[in-house]
Amino acid sequence: MQLPVVMRSGEADGTIEAEDSVFDIEPNTHVMHQVLLAQLANRRAGTASTKTRGEVRGSTVKLFRQKGLGRARQGSVRAPHRRHGGIVFGPKPRKYTQRIAKMVRRLAIRSALSAAARGGSLVVVRDLSIEEPKTRVLREILQHLNLNRSTLVVTAAADETVKRCAANLPEVKTLPAPYLNIADLTSHRGLLMTVDAVRQAEAQWGGERATRRRAPLRAAAGGAGDA
Repeated sequence: MQLPVVMRSGEADGTIEAEDSVFDIEPNTHVMHQVLLAQLANRRAGTASTKTRGEVRGSTVKLFRQKGLGRARQGSVRAPHRRHGGIVFGPKPRKYTQRIAKMVRRLAIRSALSAAARGGSLVVVRDLSIEEPKTRVLREILQHLNLNRSTLVVTAAADETVKRCAANLPEVKTLPAPYLNIADLTSHRGLLMTVDAVRQAEAQWGGERATRRRAPLRAAAGGAGDA
């Protein structure tokens, strides 16, 4: 498919030919939801822990005899209904990890990219090189591109200058293209990618990697198909 390219000033700068298998498939919302839940579950530490009545401190001696006092029967001070007693059915350390197949993860990312391209939230910029790490510079670029809401800025490789520019922008996050994930793609309203980032995404999730689980990673075609 043809993706329009703009300059940092917001002016049109031609188009590029992007792989249909990455940017023009029918988004699979069920897979996107499944992978998103798995990613959020994998973030959980699972370290919450409470003590049962067998683990709290206190004597196990029965407080008073069972009958004859006219009082409700009581066990030890460790009973759950007593102050400082044990917890019933409380959390214990556990793993929340969910395993997702590689092809399913790749399909989710391609679906998110295709949804962004079809929905008009994807903006492709020719170049995003910034000389000085100034927040003002990146803010002006986003304003020129009409990206006034939460935005995910994707570069071909890790760019420390762009990352430092976005550090003081609360709704802007930067990522290298190989680290794209479904959680970040779905939690931002806008998606800004450089041309090199588009090529890197095609190399990462397009071609044989869209249909084969163990397909090798392709080299990014720098500038191929630019118009």
